Amino acid sequence: MSLVLDPTAQDLLFREAHTANAFTDEQVTDEQVQAIYDLVKFGPTAFNQTPLRITLVRSAEARERLVKHLSEGNQAKTAAAPLVAILSADNEFHEELPALFPAFPQAKDLFFAERPAREGSAKVNAALQAAYFIIGIRAAGLAAGPMTGVDFEGVRKEFLDDDHTPLMVVNIGKPAENASYPRSPRLAYEDVVTTV
Repeated sequence: MSLVLDPTAQDLLFREAHTANAFTDEQVTDEQVQAIYDLVKFGPTAFNQTPLRITLVRSAEARERLVKHLSEGNQAKTAAAPLVAILSADNEFHEELPALFPAFPQAKDLFFAERPAREGSAKVNAALQAAYFIIGIRAAGLAAGPMTGVDFEGVRKEFLDDDHTPLMVVNIGKPAENASYPRSPRLAYEDVVTTV
């Protein structure tokens, strides 16, 4: 069976997409980021909870504050990236549930009254949304450099609050020449899929 999605789009989103480690100096505009979000916001999450929060790091001062919390190998490329996003999970997402999931507004109190339940669900669903966000960046003709080599507690204290859990930092822009490592191997279907 073939896929419905055009092969060119398949290449753009998956087969030819790479993590970028270097970018051109072409700026990423707020309009581009909004177009990305307006596409990926339709990706499903449990109870439509949409816990992902995006903090755009644009100013030189904010970039300097962020870079000190990254592992050494991530610092220079983040300092030079056109745009950097901190992706976090909002652990108070449940406050929006009555509006976001009107089919079952009781979900807010029935499933998410306790903070540990919210934190676990927010982390999983925000990570899912982070993947949508990366695909959306690719759909915009840009490249993403997601990183988890981060002092997350330092980033949380520097940019967020106790209600947000940072998940990753993503560099965004037009990839420079030789911006990526050669394609690494992938596991084969039979190594991943089990039928029971």
